[in-house]
Amino acid sequence: MGRTALQNAAERLLMKSKQKDLVMQITDRELTFHLYATQIVLLTSAIILGIFLYDDISTFINQFVWNRQILVYGAGSGMAIVLLDLLFMKVLPKKYYDDGGINERIFRNRSVMHIFFLAAVISVCEELLFRGVIQYHFGFITATVIFAVVHIRYWGNWFLVINIVLLSTWIGLVYEWTANLAVTMVMHFVIDFLLGLTIKYQAENQEKRRDVL
Repeated sequence: MGRTALQNAAERLLMKSKQKDLVMQITDRELTFHLYATQIVLLTSAIILGIFLYDDISTFINQFVWNRQILVYGAGSGMAIVLLDLLFMKVLPKKYYDDGGINERIFRNRSVMHIFFLAAVISVCEELLFRGVIQYHFGFITATVIFAVVHIRYWGNWFLVINIVLLSTWIGLVYEWTANLAVTMVMHFVIDFLLGLTIKYQAENQEKRRDVL
């Protein structure tokens, strides 16, 4: 028998509820450990795959080109995506950006410098694997799909799934156009850093309003 839309919606709500409960149960220290452990796994995967797939190290190093593309396509695209996201956050219902509270837990209690460092680690590790190894050797579509699949925490929200697929598509296209890993790393960093700061300050403002009330 076919599944009804009501059954699918109920399952998504249950998944989101379980995810939120799990996030709320772990400590900040455990959350930080899992964050960095995940990045270590991605970086290790990139190194191991790179050893087998690249003929020589120079082919990999040549993907880093320090030119104005970093500013135009990297920082420029990153800021444009963040501005678009902030606009959607203003006009769309909050449920569209509900990821079960994970992003808020990740960023709300961290210093600006820690968010900067975390965004740098994530952007380097993920771009090395998804663009520098997977997209370079297996193509744009494969990298886009795997990137979206790895971000499993968004699966319970259709809007966030579309969001991450479109983001992965855009980063992949920029890499196709520039063949420059430095560009995609900077773009990824700008997006994560600015949105991390946004989430941090939004959470702090909500706490202040609750204290006043």
